[in-house]
Amino acid sequence: MNWLADFFGDAAHWSGPDGIPARLLEHLGYSAAAFLVAALIAVPLGMLIGHTGRGALLVVVAANAARALPTLGLLVLVVLLAGVGTVLPVLVPLIVLAVPPILVNTYEGLRGVDADLRDAAYGMGLRGRQVLFRTLTPVALPLILLGLRLSAIQVVSTATVAAFVGLGGLGRFIIDGLATKAYSSVIGGAVLVAALALAVQFGFLLLDRVVVSPGVRQTR
Repeated sequence: MNWLADFFGDAAHWSGPDGIPARLLEHLGYSAAAFLVAALIAVPLGMLIGHTGRGALLVVVAANAARALPTLGLLVLVVLLAGVGTVLPVLVPLIVLAVPPILVNTYEGLRGVDADLRDAAYGMGLRGRQVLFRTLTPVALPLILLGLRLSAIQVVSTATVAAFVGLGGLGRFIIDGLATKAYSSVIGGAVLVAALALAVQFGFLLLDRVVVSPGVRQTR
């Protein structure tokens, strides 16, 4: 507890480019960029495959392959190929990490919709796109949001790797603290990352309460 008091009680940690607010904004920037790109890739692809039923094997293979890739190893590989000085070495591993849970949960959410409900929508005269967005997606929304939530938490927790290539973020407190044996900084950085992950978790739970239909929530 003394280490936490030393870290958070130090006024120098709350101002300047190396302060907590600046590092937090950097961390959020990396995380938001990677998460947004991953969502733009995985959600439409998962919806397309889940709706048509074509490419299911691609979902399984891609998800398992992406999960097997070591984030730090991929980071080093991108650095060797692209060099340092840009955010690319950080964004690529984070995007690869973020895609599988979104893709799998979006696909599973749509494929798990009751077949009778799907048939009833077609029977009412709705076309393929209308069935997808008016019937299937609202029912699958809890699983889609679950995938987004898991992805966001993983990205926020893993964005600390930015510090390994000289970039900012909350990982700087951990990496710099280990280098200088300032363990209060290490623990403080870890607490900040954990708190941010919990905040993301809470935010998505609130979003679930707002956007998911009460009828769907009760059925779930």
